[in-house]
Amino acid sequence: RALGFSTGGMRQGRKLAFRSLAMLPETKQTEKFFPFESPPSSSTALFDSPNQEADDGSSSVRQLLGVKGAKEETNIWKIRLQLTKPVTWIPLVWGVMCGAAASGNYHWIWNPFDPNDRDVLLGLTDTAKGFTAMILAGPFLTGYTQTINDWYDREIDAINEPYRPIPSGAISPGGGLGIAYGLDVWCKHQVPSVLLLSIFGSFISYIYSAPPLKLKQNGWAGNYALGASYISLPWWCGQAVFGTLDRPVYWILPVLYSIAGLGIAIVNDFKSIEGDRELGLNSLPVAFGVDGAKYICAASVTLTQLGVAAYLYALGEPLYASILLALILPQIYFQATLLLPDPIANDVKYQASSQPFLVFGILATGLCIGHHDFAA
Repeated sequence: RALGFSTGGMRQGRKLAFRSLAMLPETKQTEKFFPFESPPSSSTALFDSPNQEADDGSSSVRQLLGVKGAKEETNIWKIRLQLTKPVTWIPLVWGVMCGAAASGNYHWIWNPFDPNDRDVLLGLTDTAKGFTAMILAGPFLTGYTQTINDWYDREIDAINEPYRPIPSGAISPGGGLGIAYGLDVWCKHQVPSVLLLSIFGSFISYIYSAPPLKLKQNGWAGNYALGASYISLPWWCGQAVFGTLDRPVYWILPVLYSIAGLGIAIVNDFKSIEGDRELGLNSLPVAFGVDGAKYICAASVTLTQLGVAAYLYALGEPLYASILLALILPQIYFQATLLLPDPIANDVKYQASSQPFLVFGILATGLCIGHHDFAA
C-alpha cells in the first residue's frame, strides 16, 4: 500500500492461472536495479514468486496500470510505468480538481452557464495550470512515493503482491519538486505554497514507508496519513494554484475528509492480513480483527460525511448539504450489502460501487466552498 500525492492501490481479486515453472521457456534474465542500498536479503524468496497473470486477456493492461494479474514484462519503460502504479493517480487528480473548485477562481475555456466566464485565453491558461498540477500530483510525486513504498515494502509485497516490479526484480525513483516550484512561479506566489506542500507530502510518504518511524506499522497513523495524502494534499495543491488557503475552513474540511480516507484505506488492508501479521504491521484488521475493522471503516466514512453535510447546512448552503446527503445514502447501502457481510470477498466490488459517490461528494463540497460568499 502506498501513499498517493505524497497512496494504497486497489487490490483486485480474480481466478488466476498458474503455469508450472518447469514448463516455462528459458528467457534472458532481466537486469535488476536497486534504487537505494543493496539487493534485499531475506528468508522470503522475493524474486522467485511466479508472475500470476490474469487469464482474461487483461494482463497487458494490468501491467501498465500496476495492478494484480499483470503480464510479465521485460521492457524497462513499461516496468517503470508499472512501478508508479497509474491506477493510484486517479484520486490525486480528482483531489486537485476539488481544490480548484474550492478556490472559486478556476475559469472555464467557455462556460455555458455563466456569460461572464468566457475568456478563452484565461480559460486555456487555467486549464494548463490545472493539468500541470495534476501531472505533479499524479505521475511525478505518486511515482516517486510508490517507488519509496515498494522498496521498503519489498518483503511484504513478496507475500501480498509478488507481481510488483521490485519484488519481482527492477527499477528506480523520480521526483517532481521542480514542477511544484514552477507552478508557484507561474502563479506568482510570494510564498512557494505548492513547493512546500510537495516537500511536506514527500516527507510524509517517506516516513510512512521507511524506518525508523514507518507510520504504516500502526494502523491508525498509517491509514490516516494515507487518507490525508489522497485527499487533503491534492486538494490544497489545487486550491493553492488557483486561490488562497487563508481561511480555516480550507484546511479543516480536507482534514475531515481524510478521516473518510482512513476508512477507505482500511478496505485495502483486509486482503493483506496474512503478510501484515507475519511482518509485524499492526494494520487495523490485524489489531481489531476483520469484524472490528469493517465497522471502523464504515463509521469513519459515513460519520465524516454526515458531519460535513451538517457544516454545509449550518453555513447556509442547504442545497449542497442535501446533495451530499443524497450521495451518502447509496454508500450506506453498499456498506450494508457488500462491506459488512464479507469485506474480504467484496473489497473490490465495494470500492467500485461506493467510492464514486464519495468522490462526487468531495467535489460537491469543493464547489460549495468555492461559490459561498464568506463576506456576507
